[in-house]
Amino acid sequence: MSMRLLVIGVIGLLVLYLATDSVFTVHETERALVLRFGAVARGDVPPGLHFKWPIADEVKKFDGRVQTLDPREATYFTLEKKPLIVDSFVKWRIQDVEQFYTATSGDVELGGRRLQERVNTGLRNQISRRDMHEVVSGERDKLMSDLTTELDEVVRGALGITVLDVRLKQVNLPEEVSEDVYRRMASERQILARQHRASGQELALGIRADADRQVIVIGAEAYRDAERLRGDGDARSASIYADAFNADPEFYAFYRSLNAYRATFSNKGDMLLLDPDSDFFKYLGDIHGKER
Repeated sequence: MSMRLLVIGVIGLLVLYLATDSVFTVHETERALVLRFGAVARGDVPPGLHFKWPIADEVKKFDGRVQTLDPREATYFTLEKKPLIVDSFVKWRIQDVEQFYTATSGDVELGGRRLQERVNTGLRNQISRRDMHEVVSGERDKLMSDLTTELDEVVRGALGITVLDVRLKQVNLPEEVSEDVYRRMASERQILARQHRASGQELALGIRADADRQVIVIGAEAYRDAERLRGDGDARSASIYADAFNADPEFYAFYRSLNAYRATFSNKGDMLLLDPDSDFFKYLGDIHGKER
């Protein structure tokens, strides 16, 4: 009785094992294929619950999400044979599970190494077509776009991988080249600074010369206008004096004599020797100016 129960138990366990081994689940984040005695039976198994032949079939699952390849920095040469140290990363995903398994035997690390080799080759080709300025800033976006397109076409058929994006994190110069570039940049800035100073000095000389000329012209015009006004004033003054003299010559002579007396006798210490009968004193003896 015990032997019979043992056999039944073994058979039950075997049936349970075969039942569980014939069912498998593929999650949304996974890509899977089924191997039958080592050969691919089903290449791309969709997410969900699936059945397989126990023992004969084997399920291989891979991460179907976007993955990042972050290779080490590498040195590449530009069109003018100048070295650049480039640090990049790649966003990729398994597109064709069967092709990926065939190319890598299901080894994800091997697939990453082969992808890195393609990335190095693509970077070398793209950078060698451009000069340093284009790689660093001028055509950096176009370089990454062209490399992504070119790399995706290569690895999609060879490895079953789709390349979503290639980015250059850093582009640096070797230390010895950096010093030469910095010296050349400093020299160029010094030349540019001297050119700006020379242009400024030339402009300043022109401004000063124009200002000096304007000072002379304005001074000459002001002197001309002043002399003209002074001449007009003198002419008007002479005309007024003449009109006044002609209107009353006797009063004019008397007014002139009073001004002469005031100027002559303003200082008591002055001494004047004149003939008493001189015309200078004619109004002192008689306000009518008659001679004595």
